[in-house]
Amino acid sequence: MAFIELKGATLDLPIYDVQGRSLKKQVLRMGRRNTIAEDNDGVIVVRALDEVDLRFDSGDRIGLIGHNGAGKSTLLRTMAGIYAPTYGEVLSEGKIVPLLDISLGMDENSTGMQNIRLRGLLLGMSDGEIRAKQQSIADFCELGDYLDLPLRTYSSGMRVRLAFAVSTAVDAEILLLDEVMGVGDASFMNKAKARLQDLHHRSDIVVLAMHSNNEIRRVCNKVLWMERGRVRAFGPTEEVVAAYEAQV
Repeated sequence: MAFIELKGATLDLPIYDVQGRSLKKQVLRMGRRNTIAEDNDGVIVVRALDEVDLRFDSGDRIGLIGHNGAGKSTLLRTMAGIYAPTYGEVLSEGKIVPLLDISLGMDENSTGMQNIRLRGLLLGMSDGEIRAKQQSIADFCELGDYLDLPLRTYSSGMRVRLAFAVSTAVDAEILLLDEVMGVGDASFMNKAKARLQDLHHRSDIVVLAMHSNNEIRRVCNKVLWMERGRVRAFGPTEEVVAAYEAQV
C-alpha cells in the first residue's frame, strides 16, 4: 500500500552568494519573522521547512496552498528526494514520480525521439517501457517529423509539448506535481487536461501545488496549508480552503 510520511522534516538551505556585511544585515533584518540566520561559518541559512509532520496514504489527493515562498515547492522536492532533510526523515512506499521540472534531463543536441528516451529514463522508466510507449508519446505531442530533428530547433511551445507528453506517460504510485503547465493552443490544452486527469486516476497518491482554489476543490479530498515552511493547517478540502480564503 502506497504511503509517504514526514517525521519532523526540517530543511536548512545555505545561501552562498550573499556577500558584504551590509547586505547580510539587510537579509537578516528581512528574515526576523522567518528563520533566516548565520551559521558558524558566517553563511546565510534559510530554514525552508520547519519540523513538518505529515502522512499521506493511498487514495489521498492533496492540494498544497499558501503564499509564494511558503514552502510548497520545497516540500514537494523533499518528498521527491531531491532535497534531503537536515533533520527528521521522509519515509515512503511506492514509486514516486515528481513532475516538478518537466524539461529536466532533455538534451539540446539530441533529437525529439532520443529525448523521449532520455526523459523517460530520468523518470525511472525501463528501456522496454519506453519502447512500448514511444509511439503513443510521439502521437500525443503532435510534432510529426520534428521528432527526428535536434531539440535546439524547437520552439518553446514544442519543447513543452514533448516534455509534457513524456512526463505524463509514466506510471506513478505517488505523483508530485508543481502547478499545471501551459502546453500550447486551446485544442492541445484540452488534451493535456484530460491526460493529467487520467494520470491522477492511475496514481495511488497525488500531491499537487497550484494557485487555483477552485481546481483544488474539484480534484482534492484534503488540503495542506503551508506558511513559512510550517504546516498551518491540514484537513478536509473545504474546511482548509475556506480558512485560507478568510485569512487572505
